[in-house]
Amino acid sequence: MLDPVFLEGLYRRYNRRQYVSPDPLEFLYRYDNPADREVVALIASSLAYGRVAQILKSVANALDRIGPGPARQIAAGNVGRLEARLSGFRHRFTSDRDVARLLAGMRSALRAHGSLKKCFLSGLRPDEPTVIPALERFAGSLGCAGTQLVPAPGGPGASKRLHLFLRWMVRRDDVDPGGWEEVGAHRLIVPMDTHMASIAAAWALTSVKSPGRKMAMEVTARFREIRPDDPVRFDFALTRFGIHPELRAGKADLCSTSRR
Repeated sequence: MLDPVFLEGLYRRYNRRQYVSPDPLEFLYRYDNPADREVVALIASSLAYGRVAQILKSVANALDRIGPGPARQIAAGNVGRLEARLSGFRHRFTSDRDVARLLAGMRSALRAHGSLKKCFLSGLRPDEPTVIPALERFAGSLGCAGTQLVPAPGGPGASKRLHLFLRWMVRRDDVDPGGWEEVGAHRLIVPMDTHMASIAAAWALTSVKSPGRKMAMEVTARFREIRPDDPVRFDFALTRFGIHPELRAGKADLCSTSRR
């Protein structure tokens, strides 16, 4: 079984701001306005695939094109003007049209609900044990569910970027800025990336071989045994070993000493 003492020790040691960079999460710290922060979080998490250096460059580029006060810029702007600002943008498989479509979806949500938070909460049901149904409704309200930037949360894929977005928004500690605590951290799903998948395999947390939705659900269930209130609590600390060069040497020890 997993060792709660070991995991809490990792959390206390590595769940700190000093270990955030390089990570698109760092863009959220630049915005005091909650409406701006959640807009930036959705943009940054949606572009969070590929090499981290390119991710940071692309997020910065997108935000520069949108301009200061991104929530206001998006809510007030017309679709044509948003598309013009993004003309020529590219991040790997993501084109300027893809990002413009996401911004148009956010524009509709902001005008209808006043904030992305209120939009998400409008689709949240108290009897649903995880965020997945509400996340499906949220993605649908953006009008781009199942696209390259906004995958379908109910599909077989892990929807890692959407679950990363919710981790940032729902949890509040030294790393995750929070603001959507009403959602409930107990409903969150582990953002299943390659770093977490390799740890899950080493610790025998899942019987699944590929990092899709089923693996994410199984791993979340195992962490929920330790923290029913916050199963994603250890995600940031555990994934630092695959990101920071000075910590990578300890990844083998992490995998060999984590279980008792």
